[in-house]
Amino acid sequence: MIGPEIESGYIRIEGDRIAELGPMAQSPGAPGTTRIDATGCLATPGLVNTHHHLYQWATQGLAQDATLFEWLVALYEVWAAMDAEVVKGAASAGLGHLALSGCTTSSDHHYIFPKGRGDLFAAEIEAARELGLRFHPARGSMDRGQSAGGLPPDVVVEELDEILAATAEAVDTYHDPSFSSMLRVAVAPCSPFSVSADLMTEAARLARDKGVRLHTHLAETLDEQEHCLEQFGMRPVDYMDKLGWLGQDVWFAHAVHLSDGDIARFAATGTGSAHCPSSNGRLGAGIARVSEMLRRGANVGLGVDGSASSELTTMAGEMRQALLFQRARYGPKALSARQALELATLGGARNLGRQDELGSLEPGKLADLALWRVDGPFTAAVDDPVCALVFGPQPPLARLLVGGRTVVEDGELRTVAHDATGRAGAEAHRRLMRLAAAR
Repeated sequence: MIGPEIESGYIRIEGDRIAELGPMAQSPGAPGTTRIDATGCLATPGLVNTHHHLYQWATQGLAQDATLFEWLVALYEVWAAMDAEVVKGAASAGLGHLALSGCTTSSDHHYIFPKGRGDLFAAEIEAARELGLRFHPARGSMDRGQSAGGLPPDVVVEELDEILAATAEAVDTYHDPSFSSMLRVAVAPCSPFSVSADLMTEAARLARDKGVRLHTHLAETLDEQEHCLEQFGMRPVDYMDKLGWLGQDVWFAHAVHLSDGDIARFAATGTGSAHCPSSNGRLGAGIARVSEMLRRGANVGLGVDGSASSELTTMAGEMRQALLFQRARYGPKALSARQALELATLGGARNLGRQDELGSLEPGKLADLALWRVDGPFTAAVDDPVCALVFGPQPPLARLLVGGRTVVEDGELRTVAHDATGRAGAEAHRRLMRLAAAR
């Protein structure tokens, strides 16, 4: 992502960081070290997922033909039954699936906290710790239920003071701002149609007081735009601007329906966005103006979004989807394979405020990298390895390193039991269905 591509090279890792890299002919050799032979592989930065809802692994395949608002109404009551055991199993499977698709860092936006169901936030943090991925959980919230003109039923919303106290506690308990941090917390009220203006304003104040980032959904559908015009008298980005929610410490999920002026404000303020093409397509939300945003200097990363709106979507697959969506709308030069890879790496790192640590292979950065086997019988016919990675289905993942530690080897999880991790997601689904039926 930075500097020239190296056709045949080496990367030397010391501790959890990249010490040096260059052409293989210049390799100094390092007796006594562990050597990984990556002949025939493409080495890239680890992929960075900047929008997810891990708990939704337990509700895949539901409301298959619904719009966003229809889908939410159908699933809110099911999600209200989740407990910490459901969240742990769903997060384990979801994060394991991400790792198998080349992801080394993932955010998660968790915004439903039913009372008396255990510590849901801690459950997903424990799942990430066991797997060994860098994790950016965003403490979400909703305080505007149907009785206050919002979309969610009142049973899944919290009170403002309760939200602020719990969010502050989450930051104080878990956020690690250090360079090599495996865990950072963001503040993330859910969306304009489920959150009061007071919560948005107070959440921004809280986040900036504590030096953490802000995240929310924005401009995902035309229904949302109509809701904002009806309820607030302005479009979504104007509303966020009024509430102090534009800036270098903010990234929005989706940002599908942006005007030229909205894009200009994103670029001018350093506001980022997480493009989730598969989810946007599944819900019929539209196609974000990613190529135009990049052309005008706005930062864009990628997100797989929750598994209930993008079943089994992979981070590697979202690079391909992003490329195809832009070309389908704007033509074959709208987005290149290397631009798609940058969205999934350095673009994501910028969204999370970690561009100095992640997103490119450079000496001094963290040793988070993916080795893709592009010399196989069905990929070796493509001379350009980046094309083989982005244009086609995901090549085999030979190795995934997080801070120099192997998390995936030859397509198998190594830090946790591979099959058991997948089965935990299936059991989370069955458990949630039982709990929902009992409600």
